[in-house]
Amino acid sequence: MAKNTGEGYREGSVDDRTQVKNPVTGLYAKRNREDGSEGNGRFMDVKLDGEPFKGVAEEPDGRRR
Repeated sequence: MAKNTGEGYREGSVDDRTQVKNPVTGLYAKRNREDGSEGNGRFMDVKLDGEPFKGVAEEPDGRRR
């Protein structure tokens, strides 16, 4: 579980969420990955400044194993 420290950074990573960069817009989208959830795999948010979300893992793109 990720914890905010109050000092401008987060310790740990956010569980059950990933992010992917949209190749068309260049923006990062956050996706819910919780198994068994009704909203599994749904996009939750898009970050408009072009920077990735802090503490959220990036999805593999399938080109590497």
